[in-house]
Amino acid sequence: MTLLEKTKDVLLKARKKLRSVIADTQNSDKKLRSVVDEAVIPYPVNQKRGVRNLLRVDMKFRTYGPEDQKIKYHKRPHIEAVNSFLKTQYTMASNKVRSLGNVAHNALYIIICLILNREAAQNIGRPEKAVSPTYFNT
Repeated sequence: MTLLEKTKDVLLKARKKLRSVIADTQNSDKKLRSVVDEAVIPYPVNQKRGVRNLLRVDMKFRTYGPEDQKIKYHKRPHIEAVNSFLKTQYTMASNKVRSLGNVAHNALYIIICLILNREAAQNIGRPEKAVSPTYFNT
């Protein structure tokens, strides 16, 4: 079972539905596109040649295609930045726990810490400290 299928199962148990996926061209796959209502995934150059109105990204990360998909695709770097921040600042890159359940609990605790850190920074009027996990450790 793929990660996407597991995600759909978890959402189904919560009575929710996975509506869209935003991904890179490396994830361009017919099966992935068929699993969700809307897939904002650019087609690589070797797929769907000659077809117009498809989202494409060139070597300089310029996007071409439908305007609504271009806007949605440009949200992807924000998600990548949060993932990178969690890996570097909150040790998501080197988990010390075993089993999927324990990793999930650890990830949830980390995300809660991130949210509380950002809220505390806003409350004291120092929003720039929201990205510093050690500022509130004193």
